[in-house]
Formats: sequence, C-alpha cells, structure tokens
Amino acid sequence: MNLRRFAGNWSLPLAIIVGILSYLAVRYLYRALPAGILTWLPDIKTVLTAVSVVQPVLIFIMLFISFAKVRFSDLRPAVWTLPLLLVQGGIFCGLAAVLWRFPDTEIRIVLESAMLAFICPTATAAAVIVRKLSGSVAHVMSYTVLVNFLSAALIPAAVPFAHPLPGFSFGTSFAVILGKVMPLLAGPLLMVVVCRRFCPGFLERIGKVPDLAFYFWLVSLPLAMAVSVRILVHSPLGIGGILEIAGVSLAACVIQFVLGRGLGGLSGDGMTAGQAMGQKSTVFMIWTGYTFFTPVTAITGGFYSIWHNAFNSWQLYLRNRQEGRGNGGSGKSRQDSSNSGT
Repeated sequence: MNLRRFAGNWSLPLAIIVGILSYLAVRYLYRALPAGILTWLPDIKTVLTAVSVVQPVLIFIMLFISFAKVRFSDLRPAVWTLPLLLVQGGIFCGLAAVLWRFPDTEIRIVLESAMLAFICPTATAAAVIVRKLSGSVAHVMSYTVLVNFLSAALIPAAVPFAHPLPGFSFGTSFAVILGKVMPLLAGPLLMVVVCRRFCPGFLERIGKVPDLAFYFWLVSLPLAMAVSVRILVHSPLGIGGILEIAGVSLAACVIQFVLGRGLGGLSGDGMTAGQAMGQKSTVFMIWTGYTFFTPVTAITGGFYSIWHNAFNSWQLYLRNRQEGRGNGGSGKSRQDSSNSGT
C-alpha cells in the first residue's frame, strides 16, 4: 500500500491521534520545561487565540475549494431538499426553544450537543461518498449549498435564546454571531461567484489540484481535536457526562441518516438524501461548540466524526463486495482514497 492510499484510508484515526497527542505533548512540555525557557515561548492563551483564528480560516478555505469545483448550472435541488431542510432546522429551533424555556435544566449539555449535531452543515466530502455509491452528486451539492445558508441564518437567530452571551442583549448577540457565522458559511460561495465572473482561470487552476480541500482538512481536524481534548481535560464532566455526549451524538447521527433515507426514499433517492442529512462537517461542529455554546460540547463533533465515518466505511465495504460479486469475484474492489469526514 503506497503512502497516499494509506493516508486516505486511515486519515480519520491519524488526524484524531495527531490532534490528541499534540495537545498532550504541548501540555507536558509547558509543565516540564524550566521557567527560563518558557519565557521564550508563547503562553497557552496565545496559542489558543491563534488556533481560534486559524480554524475558521481553514473552514472557509475548504468550503471555497469545494464550491469552486461546482458548476451552478448543474445544481438541481431534489424534491426531498425542502423537507430535509425543514426537519433539520425545525429540530434545531425546537431544542433551542426548550433551552430558552428551561435555562437551568440539568440536561443542558445534552441538548446543546444535539443542537450542534442537527444544525451542522453537510460535509463537502459527502459528494465523494455519494459518487462512489452511485447517487446524485448534483442533489447532494445543492443541499450542501442551501444548508450552509440555513445554518448561517438559524445559528445567530437561535443561539442567543438557547445560550445567551453574558452581558449582551439579543440584538447584540445576534449581530456578533452573525458576523462570525455568515462570512464563514456564505462567504466562500459568494467569493466563488465573484471569481467565476472576474477570474475564472484561478478557479480552473484550483479545480485541477487533486484532493486540495483534503489537505487543508488534514490540518484543521487535528487542531479541532486538540482544542476538544483541552476542553475535555479542563471540564468538570465525569465519565457519565462524556458518555452522554457520545450517546446523543450517536443518536443524532442515526436519526439523520434514517430520516434522510426515509424522506429521500419516497422519490427513489434515499441514499443521497441520507448522506446529505447525516454526513456532517464535524470541524465546523467543533468550532461552533467551543465558540458559541458550552465549550465542552465541542467534543460532540469528535464523536460524530467517528460515527458517520464508521457508517460510511460500512457502506463502501458493502458496495465493494457487491461489485466484486458482479465481476465474478475476480474484480478488484475500489479503495476509498478520499477522506469521508471533512
């Protein structure tokens, strides 16, 4: 197995391990090094501030690269697009309403984690899985574009009710969150529109670079995991609380794949709809958790990344086995050399 194929097949666990070990190594060094040496190094807060700036920039770049490869004339919303958007947005707003009505509930962390899992946009790599499973790439890319706008609209509108920013009114909170989320989710698409009008050659060069967004993901996910581990280490949550977040992320993953497949299946496009609703941009989920919600909810994205990638791996395994049988057992099964969790 060559290095590129190995990195593609094992990118998820490698990225998670690198992120975890990176934080633990830095934490150990800052505790073990003499004070004289530490004066030459940036403090932890400075490092975290840098990460908080770099992370949304990486998300923006990954979305821009993905949308740059999309021909808007080829985008065709499916009949299931509006129902899925209504379900996804409705569950998110419903959970926000519960937290607004019962702000002191003991299951706040669980509800906030569920909100993150449902409002998170579709992963840009969902098109890769849909293509391999012979679904409609145009439909899933259409949904990816629209759900980004849905998230950009609903997160600023609902979060001030569910998790108010201390010392800020609703209007101020809305403006602050909108200013962070809207450019991140809608900005890449608008920039692609401008570039397609004034510098189409630039987009063509980007489109010719294979797996470019994947390489940015290999940087962003370890950073996100490192932040999640730090939050987890400093969190008062016990093992029970961690298991609750793992459980709600798993439940949200299953529910969304099942709902997507069910609603899409009514028009014969169940697999594509399932991927559109169930496969999430978990790096965005992690960033949103520690930026706008109770910080420990950021680990929801880490768990969700494991669940949806495990399901995708199972689907690809079944697909490859079917193809092998179709070739009389002599055909070589295709390898998934692209990451399925960005």
